Amino acid sequence: MNFFNFMGQEWLLVGTLIVLIFVYSWRERIKSGRPIPINEVTRLLNNGAVLLDVRDSAEFKAGHIVGAINVPYGKITAEIANLEVHKGKVIIVADKLGQHAGLVGRTLGKQGHDVRRLAGGIAEWQAQSLPLVK
Repeated sequence: MNFFNFMGQEWLLVGTLIVLIFVYSWRERIKSGRPIPINEVTRLLNNGAVLLDVRDSAEFKAGHIVGAINVPYGKITAEIANLEVHKGKVIIVADKLGQHAGLVGRTLGKQGHDVRRLAGGIAEWQAQSLPLVK
């Protein structure tokens, strides 16, 4: 009961807290690369973007998007220098479900890359019945 009384009496404070949490989460999401839907991924790839697949090598070999570069998530900091050749291009980060793409996107963004994230990862790509190559 005290909680609801507090919220009723301090509605301005509670409202400000909610807005600050929303702004913080929005900024953190953007810092790691804006998530983009599949139709935008295909458009960007057709216009010269680079797809970085951060799944492990076995998953990548089992099926990946045409033209994707594979750098496993665990090796991204060691291999980041190899991505410098793609500095002027949009880099789309894809993983299995979207769990690692944000961290990789943030790392690449700090290096000055223009980063986007495949919303839903490769699982979403497959759910849309889009092709993967082996």
